[in-house]
Amino acid sequence: MNKLKLYGKTDSPEMYPIRDFLRRSVVDYELFDTDDKSNYTPEDTEAAKKAGDQPAIQFPDGYFIVNPTLEQIATCLGWIKKPTQTEYDVSIYGAGPAGLSAAVYAASEGLKTVLIEREAVGGQAGTSSLIENYMGFPEGISGNELAERARQQALKFGAEILLLRGGLRGEFYDDRIHVKLTDGETLVAKANICATGIEYAKLNLPNEERFFNKGVYYGAGSSEACFCNGKDIFIVGGGNSAGQAASYFSGFARKVYMVIRKGSLSDTLSDYLVKRIKGIENISILYHSEVTELEGDDILSRIRITNNQDGTSKWHDTSKLFICIGGEPNTDWAIGTDIIRCPVGYLVTGTDVMSHASFADKWKLDRLPYHLETSKPGSFAAGDVRYNSVKRVASAVGEGAMAVTQVHQYLATL
Repeated sequence: MNKLKLYGKTDSPEMYPIRDFLRRSVVDYELFDTDDKSNYTPEDTEAAKKAGDQPAIQFPDGYFIVNPTLEQIATCLGWIKKPTQTEYDVSIYGAGPAGLSAAVYAASEGLKTVLIEREAVGGQAGTSSLIENYMGFPEGISGNELAERARQQALKFGAEILLLRGGLRGEFYDDRIHVKLTDGETLVAKANICATGIEYAKLNLPNEERFFNKGVYYGAGSSEACFCNGKDIFIVGGGNSAGQAASYFSGFARKVYMVIRKGSLSDTLSDYLVKRIKGIENISILYHSEVTELEGDDILSRIRITNNQDGTSKWHDTSKLFICIGGEPNTDWAIGTDIIRCPVGYLVTGTDVMSHASFADKWKLDRLPYHLETSKPGSFAAGDVRYNSVKRVASAVGEGAMAVTQVHQYLATL
């Protein structure tokens, strides 16, 4: 057996996180639907019996786990490791485009580098079915493939990558950042780069949490597309991620509806995507619209969509609702530190942070902060998590590289 085998009810809520993690991590696997055993071998039939009604994984070496956690899967794949250094030159938080770029450049330039990611490598970009406007890929590249290439490149230069880890609390003392991780480890580094990006926002509807992974999904991971065959699906959002998802899912679903609050796609969507979407027959745009109610028993079965101009509403039958409406920055770890955040949580850097009322009380150095430096010397921000950043993959990659240059400048002063 060369491939990992995944057994379970393919469209069950327990299976979705596993499938999404494996797809985003570019893990080659075979999927066996326990509701359809027509093509099973005797070995597969026996494995399915062990799984019962729960998902199960069989690894290439034969090791079998029923109802595995993502941590167990990553451990068996050799991805869960402990830090090897008591102190690093730079710690990077978040393995999206900005964090991966920073890891590649920092490690290639000889810095002791550790990259910490609480989920899968790639961040939001890793869920994109196709990134077409990133320089050097005229035919486009999937977000997970781009992220996997960057991961391998960072490892090649000696960066350590700690997956499925999160930071609980950050403290600054002794000219170092000390971060307590969720697994109890403490990471110490002379400098740090926050590239934790943003999370998709929620609709904040009464039944939303109940239907999470049971018809309601944040982002539009390509792993779900093959389970949309012949269905009517709905995507909330008018940005590039929503547009790419609509284009990709249109090849599977019977009908794709984009639900947007505004009256035009061109306000938020790149021109090439606007033209493509308007040319795809089974994509419909519901302008001036919002999802206002969710209904279903065990899984989502229908949604109410309300027109925000005339107040009219209509129920639509669907079992797939993908929410891609921007989000909130992942910066709770900075609460209680000297790092200044904007009112909605983005990390403020450079000239922007200098205009903040509390900057003078927090900044004690003679020099001014570098462009990507926060109000705490040696602490930098790159990518979507940074206040006033450009929300594009290319700009995130550029900021990751730029942050490493400024880390060098900072380390030279210690």
